[in-house]
Amino acid sequence: MVWLLILANLAVFAYELFCSERELQRVLYEFGMVPAELLGPHAHFRLGWNGGGWLTLITNQFLHAGWLHVIANLWTLWIFGDNVEDRLGSFRFLVFYLLSGIAASALHLYFHADSTMPAIGASGAIAGVMGAYFVLFPSARIVTLVPVFILPLFFEVPAFVFLLFWFATQFFSGALSLGTGGLGGGIAWWAHVGGFLAGIVLLAVLRPRRAARSTDR
Repeated sequence: MVWLLILANLAVFAYELFCSERELQRVLYEFGMVPAELLGPHAHFRLGWNGGGWLTLITNQFLHAGWLHVIANLWTLWIFGDNVEDRLGSFRFLVFYLLSGIAASALHLYFHADSTMPAIGASGAIAGVMGAYFVLFPSARIVTLVPVFILPLFFEVPAFVFLLFWFATQFFSGALSLGTGGLGGGIAWWAHVGGFLAGIVLLAVLRPRRAARSTDR
């Protein structure tokens, strides 16, 4: 399922690349999640587009703003997703992934109800995968790049340390963005927070199967 999700995201991104500027704008506003369009029944007249309604809580998860956006998201999904899918099973993983993305969008919607900027990207759903990984594999080792001046240094840290630090940066960045009244440079910090927390909660609801135990031969 992780590979199918990666391919689906790449297919949609390939379509975006071939869109004209105006067509791409239409796609982003109709299939991205626009808080003002969802919460204001006549907002689409002001925005000039017919939004996709509440279905955009799902469709926005497959749109991306550029190469760096899509590569970073899908790379992260590939790193963390397969282990979580192994524990949930393919179908439950898909349900988990989409619900995490919906929860991420819902928290973004709560904090930015008046925004007319489309919220797009798989990062909210992937944050849910990271939340599940945080619970299931806390002692797994993750190789992390730490730039020191101009030197790229690599360190191996436990997953719970890496993910806890990542979550803290998202939370405090989100809090700072509220203080400035903006979206934090176009990054949906609260979607990441919502997705991560949803992943932890949904994991308990979906009850992952136990890890298989090896036997000595």
